[in-house]
Parts: sequence; C-alpha cells; structure tokens
Amino acid sequence: MVPKYAFTTSGRGTANEKLASFEMALRDAGIAEYNLVKVSSIMPPNCKIINKKKGISMLSPGQVVFVVMSEQSTNEPGRQISASVGIAIPPNKSKHGYLSEHHSYGQTKKESGKYAENLAAYMLATIMDGPLNAEKNFNKQKDIWKIKGNPIQTKEVTSYSRGDENGKWVTVLSAVVLII
Repeated sequence: MVPKYAFTTSGRGTANEKLASFEMALRDAGIAEYNLVKVSSIMPPNCKIINKKKGISMLSPGQVVFVVMSEQSTNEPGRQISASVGIAIPPNKSKHGYLSEHHSYGQTKKESGKYAENLAAYMLATIMDGPLNAEKNFNKQKDIWKIKGNPIQTKEVTSYSRGDENGKWVTVLSAVVLII
C-alpha cells in the first residue's frame, strides 16, 4: 500500500464545543466524510501531488483515508493558533521525502508555514548528506541545499486563526491526504 497521489488541504471551524469545532474544520477542509487515519511523516516515492478537487474526486464517503495532519484549538479570545504541514521532496522522485506537522500558539501563518517547511527540508537533507546547519533557516540556505545540482522541492500548507471573542472553540487544521 504505497500512495500514488497526494493533495493538500486546510480548514477552520468554530463551535461551542471543541469536538464540534474540529468537525467544522474538517468540513471546511473538505475531508469530513472520510474515515481519517493519521500516519507518520514520509512522503512516498513517486507520489504525485495533485490539486484538491481532483483528489476529492478519487475518494468515496466513508472510505478509510490516510493523512498527515496538524491541528490546533483554542477557546481563548484573541489567541493566535496555527497548524501547518511541510513537504520536502528529493530531486530523485524515486526516493521518499518528508512531511512535517507543526502546530503552534502565537505564530503568524507565515511563521508557522515556514517552520514546517524548514523542518521537512531539514529531515530530508539529513538522509541525503546535504550541507546542514540546523541553526539556519532553509530559505537562507536554498542555494547550498542542492543535491547533485538539483534542489529539494518544498512547500507547506497552513491554517491560521485567532480565538473567538466570545470564547467559542476555534480549530485550525492542515493536512496532506494520501491516496492509494
């Protein structure tokens, strides 16, 4: 069972109860009607990233679907929350890449997304003998993070929100959905 396709999605939900806000976030992301199974952080070899619309069309309600998902919730008014998944794909697509989940309080959407992207790139570079400096940001090192002349491909998906002023639960989530 090696996924051949993947797509990214994100969502946000608000409700009086935490679980209901999570359900609303799943609905917003378009993945509420599937039985989601969280898996660890490997981007399968030769897995093609497709758009969400095409990916959803390949699934059926009730289907067991594997996801790498990050989520964060709050009921504190004004509190910043974010959930990101970073993706790093090696130059040789027949090798596996990495997916990294990151969820935080207090980071902006951009900060959270870049953190997840950097983490995925770092994890991939550790198995590729790349010139690593874990103290530096990936984007500042892109020019030296080239393996055999080809750069690591990276991207991220992030959902961000602030806590509801009236104390309702807010949940954000981001996911990479893997299709077998």
